[in-house]
Amino acid sequence: MKAAGIVVEYNPFHNGHLHHAFQSRIESGADVLVAVMSGQFLQRGEPAFADKWARTEMALASGVDIVIELPYVYATAQASDFARGAIALLSAIGCESFCFGSEQGSIEPFLRTYGLLESKRAVYEQKIHEAVQTGISYPKALNEAYTSLTENGAGYADLKQPNNILGYHYIEAAKKMASPIRPLTIQRIAANYHDPIDKELTIASATGIRQAFFEGASMEEITDYMPEASINILKEFNRAHNGFGSWERFYPLLRYSILRERPSRLKEFAEVTEGIENLIYEAAKKEADVEGFISRVKSKRFTRTRVQRMMTHIYTGFTWEELRSFETPAYMRLLGMTAKGQQYLNQQKKNIGLPLISRAADLTDPMGKLDIHASAMYLLGMGVVDVKKEFTTPPRYFG
Repeated sequence: MKAAGIVVEYNPFHNGHLHHAFQSRIESGADVLVAVMSGQFLQRGEPAFADKWARTEMALASGVDIVIELPYVYATAQASDFARGAIALLSAIGCESFCFGSEQGSIEPFLRTYGLLESKRAVYEQKIHEAVQTGISYPKALNEAYTSLTENGAGYADLKQPNNILGYHYIEAAKKMASPIRPLTIQRIAANYHDPIDKELTIASATGIRQAFFEGASMEEITDYMPEASINILKEFNRAHNGFGSWERFYPLLRYSILRERPSRLKEFAEVTEGIENLIYEAAKKEADVEGFISRVKSKRFTRTRVQRMMTHIYTGFTWEELRSFETPAYMRLLGMTAKGQQYLNQQKKNIGLPLISRAADLTDPMGKLDIHASAMYLLGMGVVDVKKEFTTPPRYFG
């Protein structure tokens, strides 16, 4: 059986994701579609809208055959590390190709861009360093350096676009680990990442859908933008948890996590640098809501996403020391599978390059223990009484 991979968050699963899954299978000619999916916390430094089990069910009901969890250390990282963890897992499970959605819609510009940046690596990194020294954010420095290298040439990927940026890093990761996995891309359709929902369309961004819910939209108002299975799963999750995951909901616990520490201790948490620990501490003392907190901390140098990653790591207690101790994924955590996915795993059993873990009790290495801890902190924020759900929830199965 031939497998193709995709890297996802499904926060939540909507019609654009359905299109991506369907087209990925067509473009790759694969029999089985494998999704590497973020767990309880996401790449932009946010708690997941719905937990990883609900999102796994959405995926399996809508065309995905196997869902593997992207460990916390990669799921909450900057784009290059996020991509490195995801591609390592897709390669280890035997995917022949991976397919990502992009604003570009064609793979050649990404390959050309990778070739350019590798050939000009020293110049590129020097330009990034110089731009950062002016006080701008790292993502903006990357963009300025890249623009200066490509301003006289056509045919390169537009790395101002969020999905193009991730796509480039997927290709970079595959090339650097010498993986034989083949990159593919499809054109993203309709909504961009930050777009609100549009009643004239049936495609909306996950951000737009979440925003609509938080602004009081009913499930019925969202039905045009999500598969029926996703709507039903969200309804059940909403009933069980009295709402969805957000920093607004988690902020009281985050605020406590910050104020219980001395400011000097805060700089031990991952992503916290350059004296910002004092600003974080003062903001937590003064701001009663999360938007006020973020507004007080973010700046030209520290973007909202960077601040939210700091918040995530302080909340979960994830330190710089732990971050530096992890190099590559140590295992694959199976979150769910279809009958076809199970058939593929049985067939590939001896060829899978990492231990395939289906029980939390078997996650005994530090990376796995971190995932269990992060999940418990997510469940605590959601008001779940028994935060040991990791140990009582088997992989989801869709026959």
